[in-house]
Amino acid sequence: MKNEMWKSYARGMAAAMNGGSVVVPAGLLRAYRNIGLSDTEMMLLMQLMLFRQVEETAFPTPEQLAERLGILPNAAHQLLGRLMKEGLLTIDEEIDAESAMRVERYNWTGFMIRSAEWLAEEARKSVEEERAKPQHAVPRAAAAQPAERASDLFTAFEQEFGRPLSPMECETISAWVDQDRYPDELIRFALKEAVFAGKLHFRYIDRILIEWSRNRVTNTDEAKAHTQKFRGGRSS
Repeated sequence: MKNEMWKSYARGMAAAMNGGSVVVPAGLLRAYRNIGLSDTEMMLLMQLMLFRQVEETAFPTPEQLAERLGILPNAAHQLLGRLMKEGLLTIDEEIDAESAMRVERYNWTGFMIRSAEWLAEEARKSVEEERAKPQHAVPRAAAAQPAERASDLFTAFEQEFGRPLSPMECETISAWVDQDRYPDELIRFALKEAVFAGKLHFRYIDRILIEWSRNRVTNTDEAKAHTQKFRGGRSS
């Protein structure tokens, strides 16, 4: 069951990182050397992303890539071959609807998935290490470490959203716990408020938490009172 959860977490991260943004996800920069890529291979993959997303060139030639990387075309061809051999890069073929011609494009989903798997495994190890630390007989609720709390919150959010969380969403929850120091119960209650309001997205939840922080709300009882007062003010 736990393995499936982490695999689901990895797939969600991979899907999020394969979006249309030109910005390279931080997770890829953390993972690439740990999955065996060199700096040059990582730069080649980043150039492929740039070609497709900005220049609308889905299948740049080795010569084009070599020029960008400052290497010989033969070296670029060898780099592409190694990435494909490792399953990090593939070539997709499809028929263009307008011209009826066959077109090719590079597909780096394998790189995304391999990176996401490494990141998920690192997150799992971190949680297990925190759980293995002696708690000195402190009650579980008081002894929960930030990594463990964030992991439990990941599960709660995934259940409400009905899907795996993206890397950015996971980082947002971790920031609420580690940097903003919001109590676990307040984050969960803010999630319930978002569900109740029919606005199930992170920006809305973050606004709720900021509003409570400004009004020095520190627990669910105070949050309920503040929410009821706010709703009453709107209806009057």
